[in-house]
Amino acid sequence: MCVATYRVHDDKADFAEKAQSIAVGLTVGSWTDLPELRKAEMEKHLGRVLSIEEHEGDGSPGSRHADIRIAYPDLNFSRDIPALLVTVFGKLSMDGRVKLLDLDVSEGFQGAFAGPKFGIAGVREQLGVHGRPLLMSIFKSVIGHDLRGLEEQFYQQALGGVDLIKDDEILFENEEIGIDRRVAVCMEAARRASEQTGQKLLYAVNLTGPTSRLHEQARRAIAEGANALLFNALAYGYDALHELAADPSVNVPIAAHPAMAGAFYPSPHYGIAAPLLLGKLMRLAGADLVLFPSPYGSVVMPKEENLAITAALLDPTRPMRTSFPVPSAGIHPGLVPLLLRDFGIESVVNAGGGVHGHPGGAAAGGHAFRQAIDASMAGIPLQQAAQEPGREALRAAVDAWGVREA
Repeated sequence: MCVATYRVHDDKADFAEKAQSIAVGLTVGSWTDLPELRKAEMEKHLGRVLSIEEHEGDGSPGSRHADIRIAYPDLNFSRDIPALLVTVFGKLSMDGRVKLLDLDVSEGFQGAFAGPKFGIAGVREQLGVHGRPLLMSIFKSVIGHDLRGLEEQFYQQALGGVDLIKDDEILFENEEIGIDRRVAVCMEAARRASEQTGQKLLYAVNLTGPTSRLHEQARRAIAEGANALLFNALAYGYDALHELAADPSVNVPIAAHPAMAGAFYPSPHYGIAAPLLLGKLMRLAGADLVLFPSPYGSVVMPKEENLAITAALLDPTRPMRTSFPVPSAGIHPGLVPLLLRDFGIESVVNAGGGVHGHPGGAAAGGHAFRQAIDASMAGIPLQQAAQEPGREALRAAVDAWGVREA
């Protein structure tokens, strides 16, 4: 059995009746009108209501709701995420104010998924970085750049001591900066930067194009030296992510971008809850790193949802590798103490404008973040650390953006 948890808002509904109608409607279709012999044959397919928790709310219109748990027999669907989602939420998603909060899959269903190919331990092993959060930077203003412009931007980021650089999710294929040409020049820039920094670096190149050609594109990128992929998992679907992660020839970490997530999670009444959408299902499908909006930056997600996503990605009770949580959007060095406090060292500090907008340029932006991470790990307040010799990059960042206290 796979168990779905729903939140149903309705000021007048009989929630027990509603729950039963969902359990029957999404499985055998009808029950009371069936002859007894047919019921005996169909019972193994019938959904079962496990629990109903009713909440009257605050008395305002629309606040009355119930959290309903329903179990669905594995016999009803194939072992793939699209089949599961269509079963438990397909037509129900259009039936009033219903939100899918969680899914607990059975051991039999989960057995079809290996999860992340590398996970946190594997990514750290590739980079040779342990005991601190990783630092990622993002290509910015990429549309309209030629290869030389991208190469220089990449090189400056790499000089800053970042561990990962990712493409912008809107960087698609074109004649000038196709994936194979882009990878070739950027990995050469990574090699040149490594001669100065002594660091390894992963480049998550954006994998795009028709779904039928994704594996071919991935293999082309890897042949040119790509050592990571960025993937718009929600636009393509969890199954596309799962097949990429399961492909032996796609032997690099995959970072899942949350593009399109805002169409699913923000409403309290509709859609799919963020911890399931960006946490549990992304890890199940095989993402090694998962980006999601931070609670502090420019695309805000409630902090409790951030932490719940992180808990799902790091849950040690699940029989698969853990995935790196990557809180993103609006991150600058002055937020590093909060990031470490809330997400711990098994996370990735991800910055775009906080690197490129540094007064000293992108390389200085990377140095500022590394200095902020080192100071925070040592328990030194950033204002104090910024005054120390050798931390001029951090000082300029603190002067530009300040330090967020809480």
